[in-house]
Amino acid sequence: MTKPSGEKKKLARCIAVFGTGSDVGKSVVTTGLCRHFAEQGLKVVPYKAQNMSNNSGVTAEGLEMGRAQIIQAEAAGVVPSVLMNPVLLKPTGEMGSQVVLMGKVDGDESAAAYHKKKERYFKVAADALDRLREENDLVIMEGAGSCAEVNLMAGDIVNFRMADYADADVILVADIHRGGVFGQVVGTMACLPEHYADRVKGVVINRFRGDISLFKDGCEWIETKAGKPVLGVLPWYKDFHIGSEDSVVIEQPKGKSSLTGTKPAGAVIRLPFISNFTDFEPLMQRDEIELCYLDRPCDLSEFAFVIIPGSKNTRKDLAWLKETGWDLNIKSYAENGGHVAGICGGYQILGEKIEDPQGVEGTAGTEEGLGLLPVATVMKAPKTTTLSRFTYEGIEGSGYEIHMGTTQRYGGEPLVSVQDRNSIPTEDTDGCRIPSGKVIGTYMHGIFDTPAIVDSWFKEIGLDLIPSKTAGGLDARMEAYGRLAEHTRTHLTMEKIETMAKGEA
Repeated sequence: MTKPSGEKKKLARCIAVFGTGSDVGKSVVTTGLCRHFAEQGLKVVPYKAQNMSNNSGVTAEGLEMGRAQIIQAEAAGVVPSVLMNPVLLKPTGEMGSQVVLMGKVDGDESAAAYHKKKERYFKVAADALDRLREENDLVIMEGAGSCAEVNLMAGDIVNFRMADYADADVILVADIHRGGVFGQVVGTMACLPEHYADRVKGVVINRFRGDISLFKDGCEWIETKAGKPVLGVLPWYKDFHIGSEDSVVIEQPKGKSSLTGTKPAGAVIRLPFISNFTDFEPLMQRDEIELCYLDRPCDLSEFAFVIIPGSKNTRKDLAWLKETGWDLNIKSYAENGGHVAGICGGYQILGEKIEDPQGVEGTAGTEEGLGLLPVATVMKAPKTTTLSRFTYEGIEGSGYEIHMGTTQRYGGEPLVSVQDRNSIPTEDTDGCRIPSGKVIGTYMHGIFDTPAIVDSWFKEIGLDLIPSKTAGGLDARMEAYGRLAEHTRTHLTMEKIETMAKGEA
């Protein structure tokens, strides 16, 4: 933006955090740096030009963006904005995605059709970055997947092309836990053209277990072969939790075999198009129970509860439940007194039917649900995206709603009372609970973020556990961000990274 005098505002510096592959730790490193620089007094913001994820959230304006950037914004102490994630792709099948542009649905595109529109999306993403750079001191940019996919590099809008546009210094993150870390780093550097390789200022080795001093020779080898300094080795941590970026962390469910049998256990059905799986991370953090994801039909009788999660394609996931026989297992479990909960798409699946007269999720038609809740859903646009405050059994909670369609309740009782949506007061209700209380459903993502709500639900389903004494929601997340920042400072060469923030690297 040009000042009246004609003086051009100085744009913020950018540091880009790229990876040797998916799920190597880019998001966590970005989050740690956002928090660190915020604690140093800088106005820092995260940015990811294009995110592919069904794990999304809602801004205060009711706009949709990737949850990873919401987490990073919280860590930076700033209000999440769609400028931080201007392009969001939500896969709806093997070959296509719903495109969310600047927080609003732009349409469904096949991979080929999306590729043809890349220049349009790059311009939107670049404009968003410009606005962030005008208003802040530092932007921490996150890449996507591997930054060295040579067949995609020419059309890539999120890795080195965007780093070039921003004149960003690049930190390359590699994951030692998955093995082959030397090949990850050296192979990535070998795939990069020289002008991209020159942008890489250092390497971070993530998820190290054991005595870090024993990896000194490994660091020296990487520095010699890759020609880049190792900025530090981040040990594996277990004493705090940061929200996961994407469902890659649950792509290989361990299932019942992972249970110890010493604690009450709950199950989440791992739908093919599962979305917002982070709804269940608070349950996974509870020491009193075990939680596992199940993708293959099995006897559910030993579980204290079963959850059907959100879905990016509810009708396809409902069809999958029927094709695999999961529907019969879930119904049998409920008929024999089991406790079943559905969140968002899972709520719709538990109902009597899902009507899709406009073909929102494919071919127009109607599907019979599992019939465990007296509700019916009609799929239709526009998408509901709200930040919501509610009460459950008189306990205040906050969450968000992201769904297509509306659901009408024909019996039972509402699950929650809604106080406001996007800061607009309401006296609405949401969800459904059958008279026995054994089957519930709601559109409220984040309902398990409030420990007192979880304690109340556990008590209702017969789990006599010690109430949680830990903080929940934002307070708990802010504590974890602070510990992540300290973890980052302890193990990375921050002096070098701080020179990047000043443009002196």
